[in-house]
Formats: sequence, C-alpha cells, structure tokens
Amino acid sequence: MAAASRLDLAGLTVGYGARRIIDGLDLGGILASSVTALVGPNAAGKTTLLRAMAGLIPSRGSIRLDGRELSGLDPAGYAREVAYMPQTLPPRVSLSVFEATLSALQSTPSAQDTDPKQKSLDVLRRLGIADLAMRGLDELSGGQRQLAGLAQCLVRQPRVLLLDEPTSALDIRHQLTVMKLAGDVARERGIVVVVVLHDIALAARWCDRIVVLSQGHIVSDGTPAQAITPAMLAGVYGVEARVERCSHGFVQVMVDAVRDGSARDDSARAG
Repeated sequence: MAAASRLDLAGLTVGYGARRIIDGLDLGGILASSVTALVGPNAAGKTTLLRAMAGLIPSRGSIRLDGRELSGLDPAGYAREVAYMPQTLPPRVSLSVFEATLSALQSTPSAQDTDPKQKSLDVLRRLGIADLAMRGLDELSGGQRQLAGLAQCLVRQPRVLLLDEPTSALDIRHQLTVMKLAGDVARERGIVVVVVLHDIALAARWCDRIVVLSQGHIVSDGTPAQAITPAMLAGVYGVEARVERCSHGFVQVMVDAVRDGSARDDSARAG
C-alpha cells in the first residue's frame, strides 16, 4: 500500500520587514486523508504560517510536498498544488457564485474537465448552496460568502487545502457542514487539509491533529487528547480548565477561571 502524501515544513522563517513572526519552525508529517488544525491565541502566528504555506508571503526554509520543494515554484505551479481560502474574502465582486466557482476551476492550470459547469454545480450542491448559484457574491452574507469561497477552493481539487477560520461567520449548522466536509474531502480525495481555528471545541471534535502555536512557536502537537491539556491551556491561554471526554468519546474543555483568579463559567464542548 502506497504511503499517504505528506507536507513537511523545515526551518521555516516568516516575517514582515525586520520583525520575525515565525522563526525556524519545523512541522513534519502533515498527512493527507486527515485534517490538521492550527490553534492558539491571537497573534500566535497561525494566519502568517498558513499564508506562508500557501506561498502568498515570502519565507525562508523548506516547504515540501511528498519530498518536492514547493517554495521555489512559480504562482501557476503553486496553484496546481495548493488552494488557500482567506478568512475575509475580497469585497465588491460582481460575479455570481456559479461564475466565481467556474472561473476558479477554469483558471487552474491542470484542470482537464469535460464538463466544468456540471462539476462546479456539483460542488455547490455538496456545500448546500446550489440555491445561491445565480446570486452575486456581493449580495451574500458573510457566512454565505465563506461557503462560496470554499466552493472555489474545492472545485480545483488541490493536493493541499488551506483554510483560514472557515467557520468564523457561520452558524452552528453550517459550522458542522464545513468541518465534516473538510474531513470527508481529505479522506475521499487523499489530500492534505490544514485549517486555522480559534474554537478549540471544533478543533477537538473534527480534526485528527492539533498544532498549538504561541508567539510563533509550536508548544503542543498531537491528537486532540495529546495536544489539549490543562497545562497547555494554562500556559498558552492563561486559564484554569478541565479536559474530559464526553459520552461519545470526544475531548471537551471546561474553563473554570482565568489565571488571575476571576471566576468564569465558560464551557467549550466538543461533543
């Protein structure tokens, strides 16, 4: 049986001007057919790391897909391998949802589809937004625009799918749809899926691997049970919390207090 595809980062350094956000980061064995989450507090470097992986900002070090260096590819070559969905999509786009999805497919250099229109429509149906096909992108709500952006990524059938906060504007039902779909697509198509999330409950419930970042460094990495611990939550987020299993076996986090002693009754459940 052939080994699963994998993405490996080695010595990755990313910054803006003289300021380094990521410095010499190593993150190996990001496997296809699974979903890896990047989590951490604000300004931890999650989006910067994801944008570097997408080839959108300059970086030093190595980004390899199945041993092949990606960082030296031209934009067209990168687009054949990697699709990236930002947290905020460009405003004032006059295309319809269907036109934007079809355009994303046709702009992919390797796309060889006999019926691109049908393929575009199939992706919209899979996401549950076929009824929005003829609506203009500039007419959609924030959540609908995120789903339309995800359709533009999926229709290209990339080998690596990078999603930056894909659930941030979605209601609970559509959060479930997107996270389940991310896992289904990873397994069915055998692709690498990396997603930035703020919601630890979503990450614990739907992701196979969780990488916790703080100040541009990896502080925890593993399965949800391995990566999410009371010690990590105290050190990274500054909260006192319990980590337990729900009745379905999923990790759940219950935050009892901030570390200065102020009482809280927050719960983040991943059941």
